[in-house]
Order: sequence, then C-alpha cells, then structure tokens
Amino acid sequence: MRVPSTPDPGATLSNPVIPGFHPDPSVCRAGEDYYLACSSFEYFPGVPIFHSRDLVHWTQIGNVLDRPDQLRLPPGSPSSGGIYAPTLRYHDGRFWLIVTNVSGDGNLLVTATDPAGPWSDPIRLPGVHGIDPDLAWDDDGNCWCTTAGVTQVRLDPDTGRTFGEPRRLWSGTPGAKAPEAPHLYHIGDYWYLLIAEGGTERCHGVSIARGSGPQGPFEPCPANPILTHRGTDHPIQNTGHADLVQGPDGSWWMVLLGVRPQGGTPGWHVLGRETFLAPVTWSDGWPVVGELTPDLPRPPWPLQEPAPAPVREDFDDSELAPAWISPRSRSAEHCTTKERPGSLTLRARGESLDDPEVTFVGRRQQHLSFRARVLADPAEGRGGLAVRLDEQHHYEIEATAGEVRVGARVGSLLSSVASRAVPAGPVVLRIEAAATRQVSDARQGPDTVTLGLEDADGTFTELATLDGRYLSTEVAGGFTGRVIGMYAATGTVHFDWFDYEPLDADAAASPSGS
Repeated sequence: MRVPSTPDPGATLSNPVIPGFHPDPSVCRAGEDYYLACSSFEYFPGVPIFHSRDLVHWTQIGNVLDRPDQLRLPPGSPSSGGIYAPTLRYHDGRFWLIVTNVSGDGNLLVTATDPAGPWSDPIRLPGVHGIDPDLAWDDDGNCWCTTAGVTQVRLDPDTGRTFGEPRRLWSGTPGAKAPEAPHLYHIGDYWYLLIAEGGTERCHGVSIARGSGPQGPFEPCPANPILTHRGTDHPIQNTGHADLVQGPDGSWWMVLLGVRPQGGTPGWHVLGRETFLAPVTWSDGWPVVGELTPDLPRPPWPLQEPAPAPVREDFDDSELAPAWISPRSRSAEHCTTKERPGSLTLRARGESLDDPEVTFVGRRQQHLSFRARVLADPAEGRGGLAVRLDEQHHYEIEATAGEVRVGARVGSLLSSVASRAVPAGPVVLRIEAAATRQVSDARQGPDTVTLGLEDADGTFTELATLDGRYLSTEVAGGFTGRVIGMYAATGTVHFDWFDYEPLDADAAASPSGS
C-alpha cells in the first residue's frame, strides 16, 4: 500500500533511491508512472524492473528476463559477465528494452505492454555491435541504436534488421577512456547525446553533446563533465551511467549509478553500484546537474511512500518474489517452495559456493549494516547462509546434521574458520554486518561481518568476525555487489524462513526517506 504525503520544503530523503547492487539505471515515463531497469550480470532472473509514481520510492515489480529461453547464461560464464546496461523506453504504447548479454547472445531487444511482464521472446540483433545499446525514435519514425564507443546504426526494432554500417558520432572528452552508456534525447530544439566516460571506477563522469539531428554532428557542452566526483572526498563516488527524465511537475531529473566507499584507504564499496537521483536545471540550452548528496532535497510534489518491506520471508507463495536471484540459472528441480509447504527447498548441484553451478538463492544487500537469519533444516544434506560476491569471494555459515562451521573464500585462499557441534535438527543461522562509522586507522576496512547461530531462546553465539574488505569490489574486481542468501552444497536443505533487516543508522536512513 502506498501512502501519499504532502510536500515539505525542508525535508530530505535518503539517496540512493534504490540501494544495493542496482547499477546502470535506465528510466522512462509512461503517463503518471515511472519505470526503471538495471543491469543484473550473472544473475537469473535478469534485469530487475521497478515502478514509481514520484521518482523517489521504487518498488520492484518483476524481472524482464525471467524465462530460461530469454536469458541464456552458460555454466562457464564468469561472474560479472551476463547482462550489461539495459535501456528502457516507452514508445507508441509499448515498452522497449534493449540490452547486451556478453556471455553469448550479444544484443537483444524485448517488448511488453505491461512492464511487470510478460516480456516477449528476445529479438537478436547481430547488426548491433558494442555494449550499452540505446534506442531513440525521430519524428519520421526511424529508430536509432547508439552503443558504447560511441557509434550508431538505424534499426528496425520489430525485426532486428539494421540499415547501413555503424557510424561514429562523438566519443566524449579527448583522452578520456570508456565512452559508454549513450542515451539520445530530442529536447526542445536539439538532440542531446548523454554519455558516461572515464571508466566506472573513481574517474567516472557524465558528459553531454548536442546537435540538430539524431545523427549529429554533435558539439560538446563547454562545462563537461556535467557531473563527476573524481578527485574529491565526496561520500558518493564513481558517479556516471546516467539517464534523464522529467518529473511530475515538468522539472528534469537524472538517475545514475554511484558507490559509497567505506573505511580507510583506498576506500571499499561492498553494496555494488547503486541508483541515485539528482535534480537537473537548464542554462543556455545545456543541462546543469544539481548537487548529488546522500540527503536528497524532497521534490515539490506529493510522495507515495510504500509500506515498509517485511523483515521475514516465510516462503508461503508458490513462486519466489522477484527480488530473489540465483547465479546463472534456477530450475524447479533444484529450487522450489512446493516440496515442503512454507519452506524453500534447495537441492544441491555444485559442491560448494566455489562452484559456478551452486544452488544458491539470495537477495541483494541493501544496507551498510544489516542482520540476516534463516531457520535451516540440514537433515538431508549440507548448506547454509552466505554473503556472496562471486565464486572466489564469499563468507558462509554452513550446517550439517550435528555441526555448523564458518568458511571463508578470498581469492585462492579457502579457510575453515570455526565450527561447533549442535543438536540434530533445524538450526537458526545468522550473519550480521556492521559498517565502519569512524576510521581510526588508514587501513581500516569498510565493515565487519559476524557469523554465528542462535539457540532456541534467541541467544546468539558468535563463531567468527571477519573483515568485510575482502568481499568488496576493490578486492574482488568486477561489477556486482554483495548478495545474501541460502545455498545447498550436498543433498537437500530446507529453509523455513529468511529474515533480513537493516541495523542502527541504516534503519533510520532507509530509501523511504524522512
């Protein structure tokens, strides 16, 4: 249920507006509704899609690529492969989404009349080369597809046919690496070409050019980059990969990705690249991006705040909610809520979290400090609760009949950190992360991760506390963020419930704002 609230000029809202591993946002407006899609990389289902009425509060309504025939991610595809950078557009009464599967199928285009789905089977686009494809239609009905580089080709979006050879448009600031994430807009008298440049690390930025038509020629904005936090101590870094949209009152806004590094030097981000919102004004025909801050000034229109997300998932529904994801694939044979009513049943496929084919079901970590708990029944197998970044970077607390153990994988190092005998039967496993709030040592990590178990009376027994930096992008590399979830390593493991809740300051600074 959404609860409308009236504007308060002095109030602020929490930024990011979609926290956690939700990178490469693309947004479109259809009447009074807004829809936003993000990259999903090696996870299935792919391309989470969100709905909002106010640009601030977003609710996930589905995943665009939620059928195996839409999203093929071979077992050997690497973490941070898979699905890159969608563009979502509303045109001629339909929703269009174009995206790249770098793990085999190349560029794909799907459509829907309802963005919650179902989405069509993909149209493959062999004539579209490069990642980060964009779609834009001119006044004559021609569809132009622009990709990282930055190059462009005319496309028939109904068939996937391209016309002519791709031509280079504009590649951003001379010498800047990775011109990517192009978006083309017709606004007023000009066509604007918005790109990211500098790479998606600390030098990331947003630049723009304009021309008289969709094919250019394009002149760069004299104030480029129009947004970057490179070379600053701003709490939001890696800012880029932006998209423009008009608010309910006709004002302009930008969604973009950024990260929140924590700890000492060089700073580690663990949640992945998140979706932020920034205001935009116009001066001399150029967009001017307002200050991007963790405390977003409340927009001057009524907000529709959703009810708080429940802490507990009881697995009572026949299908998993759209926020649950798995590496590469998820079959009913290995993952079901139907075998034992009110429980999630996982049947092992890979032998551990090191295996690309492990049976794992998780949700994105969305808060710097959190607590996750599960009631696991390992009587028929071995499995547990884990914090996963990829196959080579994960912490887990694992249960078998009569024992629990804490394991840690950091690159080539695998450690059995602690173990404890427990009575046979179901056991409550628990993981907490506590963000570093004050840096007392330049080497201090971003957070600590504590793993343990609970007794029947709720007493918590800590088995290990580990440095969170080793589950960060700065250590592991790649493009994703932490995912918290359940897995089976051998046999069958049942999970009666899963709890996830923010802690302390993160509970107060939720995306719902203040």
